Amino acid sequence: MSSTSIGTVDRLSAGEFSGSVGELAVLLADTVADGASLGFVSPFDQEAAAAWWRTRAPAVADGSLAVWVCRDAGGINATVSLALTGKPNGRHRAEIVKLMVHPGARGRGLARALLATAEAAAAAAGITLLILDTETASAAEHLYLAEGWTRYGIVPAYAASPDGSLKDCSFFYKELTSGPGAPA
Repeated sequence: MSSTSIGTVDRLSAGEFSGSVGELAVLLADTVADGASLGFVSPFDQEAAAAWWRTRAPAVADGSLAVWVCRDAGGINATVSLALTGKPNGRHRAEIVKLMVHPGARGRGLARALLATAEAAAAAAGITLLILDTETASAAEHLYLAEGWTRYGIVPAYAASPDGSLKDCSFFYKELTSGPGAPA
């Protein structure tokens, strides 16, 4: 656990993850309802969000998915995950997934703090390459550009937003400087 001016950032253990599914579901459902492109389309409610989070429990338990949350007095208001690859030729890379901040908690630096936490944990684990994708021209894309990520392509009409409209998607990578075989 780390404490910041934005609250606490914690990596969830398997047990903590299971106990947090309800709060994570509220966060996911509210973020999608606000229009965030996270892989879901409307209608999408808390029950569907909880079901989706529960499917992630085995990956959290086996360590192939790390989930961090940011909490304040009201509970979980932001999250990010780091998905490790199981491919023998890709053990040096991981993917940042499901970085989201509750609409009522935006503008406080939560996304930046969670992204930095996931990047630091990846580097400490020997990961030397991170990848992610996000909706083109979104606030998230601006964050990744500001944090030193490199956009390597845009795919037009890649995914549907919650309202069903097709949106372009930007793909990013970031080389980390810690760990064996890391770039200089």
